[in-house]
Amino acid sequence: MTVLIIFIIFGMLVSVLASIEVGYRVGLHRRARARASHLGESKAIETSVFGLMGLLIAFIFAGAAVRFDNRRMIIGEEANAIETAYLRLDLLPPESQPALRQDFRTYLMSRLAVGRDIPDMTAVNADLERSAMLQRKIWNEVVEGVKKSDSPPTQMLVLSAVNAMIDISTVRTVGMISHLPLLVVVLLAVTIFLSSFLTGYSISAFGARDWLSAIIFAVAVTSATYVILDYEYPRIGLIRSDPTDKVLTDVLERMETGSTDN
Repeated sequence: MTVLIIFIIFGMLVSVLASIEVGYRVGLHRRARARASHLGESKAIETSVFGLMGLLIAFIFAGAAVRFDNRRMIIGEEANAIETAYLRLDLLPPESQPALRQDFRTYLMSRLAVGRDIPDMTAVNADLERSAMLQRKIWNEVVEGVKKSDSPPTQMLVLSAVNAMIDISTVRTVGMISHLPLLVVVLLAVTIFLSSFLTGYSISAFGARDWLSAIIFAVAVTSATYVILDYEYPRIGLIRSDPTDKVLTDVLERMETGSTDN
């Protein structure tokens, strides 16, 4: 995965520099014949394109950061929902509890596997299917357990907690697969390459290549784009959401040590 990250960064950096070089060569060719009156029009176009690129990067970056934070918060909410449902098993008849507690532990391990197996989507889909199967099993067992209780409040408390646990798993799955639309990514890429082209075109006005400015621009744009993608896929690159899984791991440890059992 590190090799892929390096390849993406290097590929984009080279592409931006290549666009600058193309713009520089086109600029040299056109400026040799262009009238001075055209320069003002060119500057206006450059300002518009650069402004559009800046706005796109800013808004997309902000959206990616929000989605990153939401994914972490959802993991915390799922940990709370699972532990709450687990604790409320105490309200069920004693004979119904042992099997359910074991199923809860197995279910929590399957939820941990969902995040751990990214980016292997085949394994992730298998983990999601396993989680769904365990949800149905737990629900059926809980329904059978509450039937043995004559207390309507108990039935409501246990069933509502298990239902919330199942619901939050769907929210987490949606958050996991929610990313930038492909069209927005394409628009960002096109705008970056057009801006790179215009950067080279502007440099051509001085007659000599300004490699320092070109490299600074390429590094800045590449870095911003990479961070956006890293925010979008936080379990693949340098920005990680893995530490958030510790809240799920802590719940599992409490289940296994019995500190959540009464």
